[in-house]
Amino acid sequence: MSARLAGRIALITGASRGIGRAVALRFAQEGATVVALARSKKDLESLDDEILKATGQSAVLVPESVTDYAKIEQVAVALAERFKRLDILVGNAAVLTQLSPLGHYTPKQWDDIFAVNVTANWRLIRCLEPLLNASDAGRAIFVTSGASRTDKMYWGAYGSSKAALERMMQIYANEVAHTKLKVNLLDPGRVRTQMRAIAYPGEDPASLPAPEAITEAFVSLAEPTCMQTGQIIKASA
Repeated sequence: MSARLAGRIALITGASRGIGRAVALRFAQEGATVVALARSKKDLESLDDEILKATGQSAVLVPESVTDYAKIEQVAVALAERFKRLDILVGNAAVLTQLSPLGHYTPKQWDDIFAVNVTANWRLIRCLEPLLNASDAGRAIFVTSGASRTDKMYWGAYGSSKAALERMMQIYANEVAHTKLKVNLLDPGRVRTQMRAIAYPGEDPASLPAPEAITEAFVSLAEPTCMQTGQIIKASA
């Protein structure tokens, strides 16, 4: 590997499986110190074993939910004490819950989707912005979806949450345009993930690219040389 992220500190949410796991491994292979945040301690430990085997280095594991906002604030304090900065933030954690007519979601289902897909990312920015600004080249990447830009039936909660995420982060990119921090959104497209299987149960997973196939787009946006900001980038396998 070329170690394009050598010496960088990278926090990745939803890092225990799917796209987040693939990005965490790729970032580690590119030389980054990975801070992996996800709910499943077992899956995070498995990721750490994989990173150790591939790179000889361990990840920093944070077995917490992105919606436990008090814990997220504690993570920010711990990162400040240990690293003094954060170079890369990947807001990948997301939930779909179900595809349903708008009137069929329960209030809790609706609130849970927005809590993970929107509010948690705002909380991350709120807590981690000082650390991103302490970097010589802070990079924030948030995972979005084509569902945000269509009016396809039954995608109301997920599509609306991703549309909110996109507008929020494009506004944020404008707000920090005078700083070294670059903020972008990445649309991974059709990828072989558990969430995709829930949305399209009849689809042959073998017809889809693996998460590992799209990690190059994340590396490009995370590099200190990346000058793009406020963009929605579509990954290509």
